[in-house]
Amino acid sequence: MAGKSFIVTLKENVPEADVSKFKDSIKSLNGSITHEFSLIKGYTVHLPETLHANKLKDSHNSIIANIEEDKEVHTQ
Repeated sequence: MAGKSFIVTLKENVPEADVSKFKDSIKSLNGSITHEFSLIKGYTVHLPETLHANKLKDSHNSIIANIEEDKEVHTQ
């Protein structure tokens, strides 16, 4: 499956109806949710190469706190 994975964190106190719309839009854009975090409203999503994460942010700006590419991080 070509594409990239991103960690998407939603703002606190986002209504469940808006969370459902967000999840549905990921699927409608041919993406997938690969992990749902339990302590925060956050998800790892896989998006196709043709879809840039900024488009997702623009579509759901009112509920998304942060989007970052899911990649390996080094301390040094």
